[in-house]
Order: sequence, then C-alpha cells, then structure tokens
Amino acid sequence: MRRRVLRVFVASATVLALSILALAFNHVSFSWTLLALCLLMLVSGFLRFSIAPNYPASLDSVVLMSVYVVAGPWAAIIAVAAYIPQVGRGNPPIRRIFNVAQRILATAAGGLAYTLADGPVGREALDHELRAIFATMVATIAQHVANAALVSLVIWIDGKASPIEFLGRIVLPTFVPMAGYGFLGLLLAVVWLGGLGPLAGLLVLVPLLVARWALSQYEVERQAQAATMRAFIHVIETKDLYTRGHSERVSEGVGMLGRRLGLSADRQNALEHAGLLHDVGKVGVPTSIIRKPGRLNESEMDAIRLHPARGVELIGNIPFLEEVKSAVLHHHEKYDGTGYPAGLSGTNIPYFARIIGIVDAFDCLTSTRSYRPARSIDETLAILRQDKYSHFDPELVDAFVSVISKNGWEAAEAEQPAPDDSVQVSIDHDDLSLGSGGGATGSAAGPA
Repeated sequence: MRRRVLRVFVASATVLALSILALAFNHVSFSWTLLALCLLMLVSGFLRFSIAPNYPASLDSVVLMSVYVVAGPWAAIIAVAAYIPQVGRGNPPIRRIFNVAQRILATAAGGLAYTLADGPVGREALDHELRAIFATMVATIAQHVANAALVSLVIWIDGKASPIEFLGRIVLPTFVPMAGYGFLGLLLAVVWLGGLGPLAGLLVLVPLLVARWALSQYEVERQAQAATMRAFIHVIETKDLYTRGHSERVSEGVGMLGRRLGLSADRQNALEHAGLLHDVGKVGVPTSIIRKPGRLNESEMDAIRLHPARGVELIGNIPFLEEVKSAVLHHHEKYDGTGYPAGLSGTNIPYFARIIGIVDAFDCLTSTRSYRPARSIDETLAILRQDKYSHFDPELVDAFVSVISKNGWEAAEAEQPAPDDSVQVSIDHDDLSLGSGGGATGSAAGPA
C-alpha cells in the first residue's frame, strides 16, 4: 500500500513539475545570458559537498539564486533543468524521477516567493539593493521549505521517518548554511550585472570551491583517524569472541537514543563516535585477563578498571574527538555514585556517559557471555527500569525503553559461542545489573 501511494505521489509531483517547466519555456526567450547561466548551473552541479552529515549539496544552490536576480524566476526554472542530468545519479529510477520533480518544484516555489516579494530582475537589482536582498532571503526560505516539505512527505509515505524527526535532524541544522548560499548567489548576481558577466562565476565560485576543498581534506583526515580507531576496536574484539560487534551495537543504540532525544547533527555524530570508542582502552588490557575463565583477582580487576582512562589516552591526540573523551572516561559511573573511575553521581556524570552506560549494559545483558546465556530484551528492559536511580539516569532509561519498544533491537547474533559451564563467575565489568548477583547490591566492576 505504501509503495502504491508513493508512486501516485511521485507521479503527481512529476506531472506538476513538467507543466511548470513547459510554462517556463513559454515565458522565456533564448538568449546568450540564459545559455551561460544554464552552463554554469550544469558545471556547478558537479561541485558537491556536505552541509551536514549525510546531507549532500552542490554549488548549483548558489547559482540558482543568482539566476532569479539576473534573468528572473522563469529563467531559473529552465536553468535548473540543465542540472537534471546530475540529479540522483546512481539511485533507483523512481528516486531519480522524484528528485528531478522536487528540484523543479522547489525552484518554482522560490521563484514565486521572489516575485511576490517584488524582487528586481536584471540591472534594476543594482538600483534597488534592499529589495534584492529581501527578495533573495524570501526566495531562499521558500525554496528550502518547499524542498524540505517534499522530501519529508516522501520519507513519511515510505515509512522511514516522521516529518517532525526529519525537520529536527536535517532541515533546521541546514537552514543557516543554505541561507548563506542564497546570499552568495546574490553576490554572484551583482558581480555578473556589474559588468563581468559569466566571469563572475570564476570570481565567486572558485574561492568557495577552494575553501570547500580545504575542508574536505580535513574530513578525509577525520575519516582516516576514525578508521584507525575502528581498527583498535577490531583488535579488542578478537580478544574475546563473546564481545564481537559490541562496540558497533552500542554506537547504533546510542544513535537511536540520541535521535529520540532530538540531538543536533553534530552532537549526534559525536555521541555515536563515543559509543563506538567507549571500550577502546581495552586494547591495553592483557588478553590473558580478558579471556581468563574464572574469577579475577584484585590486580586483574584494577587492569580492567583502567580501560576508560587508557581509552582517553588513545584518543587524546585526535582533535575532533575532544568532546567524546569525558564519555569514554566516565561510562562506568553509576547514578548513585558507586561507579568508577571518579565516583560521580547524578547529573554530575557527563550526559553522553550516562547515555552510553545504559546502552552498554543493555547490549551486554542481551548478549551471550562465557558465564551465562543472553537475556531476552523484555527481561533486560525490566532490569534497566529496576535500576533507575541506582545505576542509571531515570529519564534516559525511560527514553531508551520507549525507543526499543517502538523500534526493536537486533541483539548479538546466535553464532556467539555457547556459555562455558566451567566458568565460575557471575558478572563482568559490563554487567552493571543482573537482578540477583548484580544490580545495586552487586559490583559494577565485576567480581572481587
């Protein structure tokens, strides 16, 4: 049913977009200026970048705003058609068709707003600067809102996310950057109309492209450093088959909770990094201790307790992970102050650390360990609720239970080894609560 409704929606949007495009051809005559703007739009479409995680954009956003001012809204609709070959490359046909329609409709919405705001066209813009600025701002907002509305409707029909979630996660964080590109488009138009013509594209877009290239190099470095950290995680998980995939699942779990809490894109990204790296310090814990089949002695437990501090040392020289250090260091603190390494309590425990502590315990309990089988999701959620206030932030527990109840959870795969009946130990450093033998009356650090 959803697929049928989606096809009808895409078909309707496509028919409307093609109708608007046909009207645009009737309102605009060929000119060398229009041809130059179309070519500039086509070239700028290749120059892609990201204004938020998983939200790509291109420099055609700048060029499009300049077309409103230089040649008018109808010309902008024709110019955006020059960008169509770049829209949705590599996507399924229905998505490409929708992306084309969406682009034309959003451009038309921006053009309508520019017209209603009495935006000047051509050299008139040089004599009415304030009108041009105001109309450009209105057109930018209208285009962004129309684009967001169309995308949010599609993902809602497809059942992937609610419009409110999309608004909070993508639209609002990207609004300011998109507004900035709108005003760069006005600058390009002014330089164009001032006498430089198409050469204005070089003057405005090339410096912007160079700046974006420099930022992309920083992103490449970030990805390389993140890959290094993932390599550490894989080294850790080869030490113990029972914890394989644990860090990735914790990262996914804190991501689910972060979205439920409405974190900004940057904070969401940082939280997921913290979830992935929370146990990276175990790389410094001897394999013999991690794999020891029986009860750990006090010195061995001290080595385990040091892994948060070792994790901070490992990521200490990576600037973009600065904000996750406190989460890595304090993810074994407990709400009642009986955790480690600092014995912090309540809201004195860093926010990310409180989130990770919940998901860390949840994944541990729903995974098989050498000394016990995995617990069911319902049983584990009951344990989390039981240990609100003692181990975990109660509000965050309620939010996490709500997320898991709504979205479900893929526990560790059944290919984990079966529990070893010869192991005489009932709790490890991740088992913050096991009902009996753990919990508020047990030891979060493991057996003494």
